[in-house]
Amino acid sequence: MINSRPFRHARRALLTMISAAALLGATTAAQAQDIKERNLRFAFSLAKDHPLGMGAQKFADAVASKSGGKMKVTLFPNAVLGGDPQNLASVRGGTLDFTSMATGLIASIDKRFMVFDLPFLFNNAQEAYAIADGPVGTQMLADLAKHDAIGLGIWDLGFRHMTNSRRPITRFEDVQGLKIRVIASPIFIDLFNTLGANPVPMTFGEVYGALESRAIDGQDNPVAVIESAKFAEVQKFLSLTRHVYTGMPFLMSKKTWDGMSAAERNIIRAAADEAKLEERKLTLQKEGQSVDALRKLMQVNEVSAEEVARLRQKVQPVTVKFTKEIGESVVQQVNTELARIRSAK
Repeated sequence: MINSRPFRHARRALLTMISAAALLGATTAAQAQDIKERNLRFAFSLAKDHPLGMGAQKFADAVASKSGGKMKVTLFPNAVLGGDPQNLASVRGGTLDFTSMATGLIASIDKRFMVFDLPFLFNNAQEAYAIADGPVGTQMLADLAKHDAIGLGIWDLGFRHMTNSRRPITRFEDVQGLKIRVIASPIFIDLFNTLGANPVPMTFGEVYGALESRAIDGQDNPVAVIESAKFAEVQKFLSLTRHVYTGMPFLMSKKTWDGMSAAERNIIRAAADEAKLEERKLTLQKEGQSVDALRKLMQVNEVSAEEVARLRQKVQPVTVKFTKEIGESVVQQVNTELARIRSAK
């Protein structure tokens, strides 16, 4: 006599699998109904072949893939829709869907973001990522909703270095008297004033022309930006100072976000997380490559550890001053976390 129990178990298991598949199909179909045809716009000031531009493309591709092609993100690089201040205003006003810009510019609506711009704060990118992705950065991004923006993570521009057309910067005194373009952030203006330079606030799209005409002597940016913006064509000297780290918050219009379903928001969040990791990886890879490429086009010099320590000491008043503006509790939280990270090594 054949035991029919195994067949009954197998049949029951098969029916369970069919039911589960049907339920999953129904859920997916329901979610698909919540995903609308959307044409979204993402504007930024950097070139499309810069790591940030490549991260933006990764985001656009991930959104299209996860939405089954219903949600499309069109990129507008090279400040074609306006500079960073215009893009920030447009995102907050709901006429632009996405943008990304330096923390120093986001500080115009929330001064706490200046904590990332404190000179010589981070020793490496991993420390900056830990702060950006930890409690401090997460809270700051969440609070942007009060300013009509949704924070979707902090991307990586890298450590800033100085270029100019007059002389190598090997010590503190070499900065003095140089007319240097800075982002329109109080901390950057104060930093270069303290170094004895003449800071000139200017949007990124205007920098190349100002360097070419010698309206300014130099500027500061990470090496990948210096390379992609072709500043080597109008600058002779690159000094690897690593004086400030620049994070790039990725922002979405709250108006656009509020009009989306939960399924659409999940797609945006997941795509933004993937793009952030990719963009950071590309930035780290690109840094060494860019320095090597720029050595063939410019006179590149390192700054000694002793002189970096001296520069750090010279700009200490900037850290003290802006700690009060940022909020002493925020700066203390960051310093405590950095101390923990360093002691764990």
